[in-house]
Amino acid sequence: MTETLSSSLDVAAVRLRFSSLRDFALLDAPGGTQVPDEVGEAIARALREASANLGAGYATSRRVGEILEEAERKAARFLGCGPHEVIFGANMTSLDFTLTRTAGRGFRPGDEILVSSADHDGGVAPWLELAHDRDLVVRHIELLDDTTLDFADLERKLGPRTRVVAFAWASNAVGTVADARRVCQLAHEAGALAWIDAVHYAAHEPIDVREVGADVLLCSPYKFCGPHMGMAYGRAEVIEGWRPYKARPAPTTPLGRRFETGTQPYELLAGFNATIDYLDSIGGFEAIVPYERALGQRFLDGISGAVTVYGLPGMAGRVPTFLVNVAGVAAPDVAARLAEAQIGVWAHDSWYSLNLYQRLGYADKSVRIGFIHYNSTGEVDRLIEALETVRKA
Repeated sequence: MTETLSSSLDVAAVRLRFSSLRDFALLDAPGGTQVPDEVGEAIARALREASANLGAGYATSRRVGEILEEAERKAARFLGCGPHEVIFGANMTSLDFTLTRTAGRGFRPGDEILVSSADHDGGVAPWLELAHDRDLVVRHIELLDDTTLDFADLERKLGPRTRVVAFAWASNAVGTVADARRVCQLAHEAGALAWIDAVHYAAHEPIDVREVGADVLLCSPYKFCGPHMGMAYGRAEVIEGWRPYKARPAPTTPLGRRFETGTQPYELLAGFNATIDYLDSIGGFEAIVPYERALGQRFLDGISGAVTVYGLPGMAGRVPTFLVNVAGVAAPDVAARLAEAQIGVWAHDSWYSLNLYQRLGYADKSVRIGFIHYNSTGEVDRLIEALETVRKA
């Protein structure tokens, strides 16, 4: 029977496009998604047919130019911006270090950066390092007890020296979603830049950078069934005034390319193009969002009181990512037992969200469960049953 739940997503057909999705239930999407076969094939084809650099008149050079231009167009559609506002890089963290350093050229000692206490350290450490080098101040926006952003604290901390408000749109640990439009509006009212880490959000919800008012937004295609690379949006009116770190003869147009260092991984960009085609072919986020939310609700409805879920109690205000512990069983033991049952999850302490970790209250480690659109209701049910088995063993 075709599995659709409350969306038009044909999950059985989707799963046939992934060689990696067989008997093992991969429920660690926050750590990186699986890749459909067509994406790997596009990467291999580019390596065979388009290994070159830009600017030459021969065929392989023309092909890499076509791959890059297509990637800029598709990224722009994914993000809701212009192709000239797209920036590619090795990964989100590398891009964030590059762009924070670039933006920071104009900052002065004593200027302030606000970061969210829910953030992955990939969105915090670049600012901390810049603050160390430029004598800036980094301040954390507090969270409410349910892990949502404390807007009263944000408003208290905004001031005339605030240059940037940086925040994660969705927590990679507990799945809580921030009200990005409200954060961006408050940042702009204070004369600050709105800087969004959308790495986890981009896998589960559609993005429109203009609608929320972002100045900079970063994400990672390997979180939404693409290759390992980084992708960023920079609002043209902001980044056109930045002086980039780059080799002097390198291109300065289109605008976004001036912030890309060295030769781009054109084979991965070809894989990214195939990723966007794949997402389009399954119905895009219109099909993905309701299906994933139904998976998350099925999990919450099925677990017993022995499973503690940190953060928000329901699906409202979150993506289908859950941080849990099982009463009486250490998190590493839970993960190991689930692996024996052919269910892939992970046990960790901070999940790279250092300030959030301090607030959650578990003693050592927790188990992270992350559903994505290729997961099935059967896998959710297997997980619930396995958690009960682990508890009773």
